[in-house]
Amino acid sequence: MIKSEFATKIAEKTELTKAKGAEVVEAMLSTLIETLKAGEEVNFLGFGKFEVQTVKARQSRNPRTGEKIMVPEHKRVRFKVSKKLEV
Repeated sequence: MIKSEFATKIAEKTELTKAKGAEVVEAMLSTLIETLKAGEEVNFLGFGKFEVQTVKARQSRNPRTGEKIMVPEHKRVRFKVSKKLEV
C-alpha cells in the first residue's frame, strides 16, 4: 500500500474527503519526523515504538575494491513492534 492509498482508507474510515485524509496522513508523518529529529521516541500503544539509536563508528570494507574504510557514527530510526501487533 502506498501513501495515497493509505490516505484514502483513512478518509473512508473517518468520513473525510480524500484531500483531508491526505492532510491527516501528512500531518501525522511530519509530526513523527519532527519528534524523532528532536531525539524523542514515539510510542503507539498496541502498535509499536519508534526511537532514535546512535550507531557507533566502525570499520568496514568497500565491496568493489576490498579497501578498508571507516563508517562514521550516525543515527538511525528503529521500530519495535508491539506484542499485540505481531502477526
